[in-house]
Amino acid sequence: MDSIPLSTLFIALIVLLICSAYFSGSETGLLSLNRYRMRYLAGQGHSGARKAENLLKRTDTLLGLVLIFNNMVNIAASAISTIIGMRLFGDAGVAIATGALTFVMLVFSEILPKTLAAMYPEKVGFTSSHLLTVLLKISLPLVYFINFFTKLLIKLLGIKTDHKAHHSISQEELRSIVHESGKFIPSAHQDMLLSILDLEQVTVDDIMVPRNDIGGIDLDDDWKAIMRQLNHAAHSRVVLYKGNMDQNVLGMLRVREAYRLMLDKNEFNKETLVRAVDEIYFIPEGTPLNTQLLNFKTNKERIGLVVDEYGDLKGLITLEDILEEIVGEFTTSMTPSIEEEVREQSDGSVLIDGQANIRDLNKLFGWELSTEGPRTFNGLILEHLEEIPVAGTVCEIEGLLITILEVSDNMVKQAKVVRKGTGAEKIKT
Repeated sequence: MDSIPLSTLFIALIVLLICSAYFSGSETGLLSLNRYRMRYLAGQGHSGARKAENLLKRTDTLLGLVLIFNNMVNIAASAISTIIGMRLFGDAGVAIATGALTFVMLVFSEILPKTLAAMYPEKVGFTSSHLLTVLLKISLPLVYFINFFTKLLIKLLGIKTDHKAHHSISQEELRSIVHESGKFIPSAHQDMLLSILDLEQVTVDDIMVPRNDIGGIDLDDDWKAIMRQLNHAAHSRVVLYKGNMDQNVLGMLRVREAYRLMLDKNEFNKETLVRAVDEIYFIPEGTPLNTQLLNFKTNKERIGLVVDEYGDLKGLITLEDILEEIVGEFTTSMTPSIEEEVREQSDGSVLIDGQANIRDLNKLFGWELSTEGPRTFNGLILEHLEEIPVAGTVCEIEGLLITILEVSDNMVKQAKVVRKGTGAEKIKT
């Protein structure tokens, strides 16, 4: 070693420090890669992404490779720096070299490359994967040998290693990813993705047309009334029943089919309508929307009647109702939109129809009304008061001051709502 010029030793030391920085940065860069973007790029034919993906399939092998070479480089650098120190400063050079090398290695071979790799993981990880792949092929026996003793030591310590790395993400993690996607996903698309994630938390009961609002044709009506209802039908299908919709539903009538039958006036009668109806598709109450969406697809249906455990009719739901939960309100709907059921006043109060859906009100105003019990605003008020109120009754629910304005048919038809603390509650109702 004494015959080697100092200049050569300094060059060798610099090269070793660069190699140490490479291995330190490569480790951080590869482990910081976004696994899902890496898989996408690998599928698109990106060579660096493909090699990085192969390396990360066995993290223990990758870490063994990087740490073996990094430690070899660091030990060699320490030996060379000690020789340089002793040549320049004698016996004191050992301490000087140790201190100087520790500082230089810590800053330039550890902190700086790892920080840059964490900031630009793709550039560092994908680029370094090419050389690491070659080094792994060359030193694979050595890496396996070191890992064998490592695993043996882990087993002796009683640490279980039979569990595999789990890289799938939960629904909440996926929700966070969508929220943090920023400009990469338009806000409208973010809302749709989040709505899809929420489908399993919402049931058909939450969005169905209530039993009282279902439009239908009673065959016990006179023929002129039936014709009038057909000619003014607001939807493409209507429920056909006889006497009582709860007990004697005959089927779902396609209005277009009824129009076709009208062409033959001699044959168009109540019996013809009965023969033209489609069989009713029944849906159990409490069915999650994601399940019902698949059921509609499987059964080739677009509309169904929701029934409870006793077979009693609860409401009606369509495929469009579920799609509205994802993409927002359509121009046509079997129920009034939430905008039609609420009217904001100039004094800060809100007039709300009793049939307004609580979930829709929470979304619209950012309220936190419970959705565990009643589905409608009327139901929420009745549950709170435990009686049918009279006009003028005032109550408070979840920080909302509610004044009953209209009651009929044992239902709250309209109420005035003011959030407490806004000052609007001081205004005389």
